[in-house]
Amino acid sequence: MKVYLGADHNGFEYKNDLAKALRQAGHEVIDEGDEALDPNDDYPQFAGKVASALLAANDPEARGILVCGSGQGMCIAANRFKGIRAALCWNQAEARAARNDDDCNVLCLSSRYTSLDEAGSIMATFLSTPFAAAPRFTRRIEQLDDLSS
Repeated sequence: MKVYLGADHNGFEYKNDLAKALRQAGHEVIDEGDEALDPNDDYPQFAGKVASALLAANDPEARGILVCGSGQGMCIAANRFKGIRAALCWNQAEARAARNDDDCNVLCLSSRYTSLDEAGSIMATFLSTPFAAAPRFTRRIEQLDDLSS
């Protein structure tokens, strides 16, 4: 699976560790973050890079993963893009529901409040859970897309 990664300074090292784990699991990783730690960078630029790349890929199987201190900023920024459904997940149950019910294509993580071990489990669940595609779920996603028309 193709996975786009992005992080601000708060998630820089965390992102690099996640990228390594993803590659070891056989995923194709596209790092949309900085190559070097910049303590003055801002999360919206990386959320925008990942969201834009994910949308341009036109690959329904591709996913994005964004990391910042709380995860909230990345989630807010990514959800500004039509076609992006980003979810801040703090456990496997949330990740499963985000994929199963809402067909979320971007996982947001907190580098402050989620350990790297927990993030690995959350990420694995997010990437392996299919969208259930129940009519009510599909209808609701269409309604979300209509909100930004």
